[in-house]
Amino acid sequence: MEKRADARRNQATLLSAAAAAFVEAGVNVPVREIAARAGVGVGTIYRHFPTRADLIVAVYHHQIEACAEAGPTLLAAAGTPHAALAEWIGLFVDFLVTKHGLAGAFHSDDAAFQKLHSYFLDRLLPVCADLLKAAADAGEIRPDVGALELMRGVGNLCIGDGDDPRYNARRMVGFLIAGLHT
Repeated sequence: MEKRADARRNQATLLSAAAAAFVEAGVNVPVREIAARAGVGVGTIYRHFPTRADLIVAVYHHQIEACAEAGPTLLAAAGTPHAALAEWIGLFVDFLVTKHGLAGAFHSDDAAFQKLHSYFLDRLLPVCADLLKAAADAGEIRPDVGALELMRGVGNLCIGDGDDPRYNARRMVGFLIAGLHT
């Protein structure tokens, strides 16, 4: 059954509030803080998401979808495929560096988190591959870079961002993307 438009908006507001709280305080932020940000009662959150794991999965699922949907939009709007790839990788970096506590959640025994990593790859790898292919077909980047290889490289550059003020993952990823040029 399709949710009503207002119910979808309310859920999106709740997911945005939870995402912002996760960025600031990690995935273990108290549910009452998320509810206050969203302007709802704690019961409303639990009605939509009975467990913390359900809420975390929904937030990341929502953000994965936004990142996946951005790829074709950027490719259509950017001046060049390489520019679209660079913009998309920027969104991907933002997604990665704001996921406080997610790495630990992925390694938990909760089945919901284990499925999320597969979903992440299933949705984002094809988008990255399409952007890479478009840029390679346009002669803008070297043709031998794979989507998984690039995403893992970007992911590795994002590890520890925010832990040391002398390290800037976005800057390092910018060097990587610039280095793809032919």
